[in-house]
Amino acid sequence: MPKNILSRARNRALTKQHKIAVAGVAALGTAAIALSAVPGNADTVTTGSPATAAQVAKVATQDATLPNVKGSVTDAAAAQSVKLDAIAAQQKADQAAAKQRSEAAAKKAAADAAAKKAAQERAANQAANRSVQRPQMQTVAAKTYANNLDGWIRQSLDIMHAKGIPGSYNGLYRNIMRESSGNPMAINNWDINAINGIPSKGLLQVIQPTFNAYHVPGTSWNIYDPVANITAACNYAAHRYGSMDNVNSAY
Repeated sequence: MPKNILSRARNRALTKQHKIAVAGVAALGTAAIALSAVPGNADTVTTGSPATAAQVAKVATQDATLPNVKGSVTDAAAAQSVKLDAIAAQQKADQAAAKQRSEAAAKKAAADAAAKKAAQERAANQAANRSVQRPQMQTVAAKTYANNLDGWIRQSLDIMHAKGIPGSYNGLYRNIMRESSGNPMAINNWDINAINGIPSKGLLQVIQPTFNAYHVPGTSWNIYDPVANITAACNYAAHRYGSMDNVNSAY
C-alpha cells in the first residue's frame, strides 16, 4: 500500500477514537456535575437529569404522606374547636343556672318580706282593734251600780242583755217584790221545796239545783248574791216561759 494512503487511514482511525474518547470524557463530566449538584442527598432529583426509580418512589411516598399530615392537623384543630365550643356551652349553662338561682332567691326573699310585712300589719291592726275595744270594755267595767234593789236590777239587766237573756226592769221588779219584797237574804222554810230540803232562796226565791243549772257565767256562785240570784232566775224563766216578764205567780 502506498504510504500516503496508509497515513490517511491511520489518521481517520485516530480521529474516530479521539472523538469517542472526548465523548466519554464529556459524559463523565456531566455525570460529575450532576452528582456535585446534590450535596449529601443522592435521592434528590437534579433539574435536567432523569430521576431514578428509587427517587420517584420516595417522592410519591412523601406526596402521599402530606395529605395525611394535613388531615391530622385539620382533625386536631376540629377537635380543639369542638372542645372549646363544649367549654363555652358549659359556661353558658352554668351562668344561666346561676342566674336562675339568683332570681329564685330574690323571689323568695321578696315573698318572705311581703309575708313579714303582712304579719306586722295584721299585728298592728289587731293591736289597734284591741286599743279601740279596751276603752269600751273599761267603760263597761267602770260602770258603777248602787248597792240597792235598783242597782241590782240594773246591773243584772246589763249582764242579761250581754248574754242574750230577755227581761225588763218592770218585769224583774214586779216578781222580786212578790217573791221576797226585795230582801236578798229571804228564804222559804215552809213550802214543799223546804220540806224536801231544798228551800227557795234570795230575791227571786230560787232553789239551789235551779240556781246551779242556770247560773250565768261572770256572776257569783253564791245563791244569796243579788245580781247572781236575779240573772240565774231570769235565765231559768227565759228557758221555761220565754221571759221573766211572762211570770206573774209562783214559778
